[in-house]
Amino acid sequence: MNETNHLSFDFKFLEQLIVGIGEVSQITGIPTRQIRYWEDKGIIKSLTEQEGKNRRYNYENIKKMILIKELLEEGFTLDAASQKLDSRIQMIENVLKKFSNK
Repeated sequence: MNETNHLSFDFKFLEQLIVGIGEVSQITGIPTRQIRYWEDKGIIKSLTEQEGKNRRYNYENIKKMILIKELLEEGFTLDAASQKLDSRIQMIENVLKKFSNK
């Protein structure tokens, strides 16, 4: 299979990907209560600004949720997983900046 056929490289698709909390929970296996807790802790952020509205998430936050879930399964605490997630994102941002400066 050609690398460009993978959805993770389909940037147009990823920019348009917005999923409700129930769908995220169903697909990832992360309970909605846990997703809400992570949002309350500031680890992820929904696209919904108003209280009482259905929470919706973009690709970036779904990816964060999957990484947090994996780190928790590996034995990290939520705080340690959140810190590791932040350092991974910072590392990726630094690499992308280097590429954009070429």
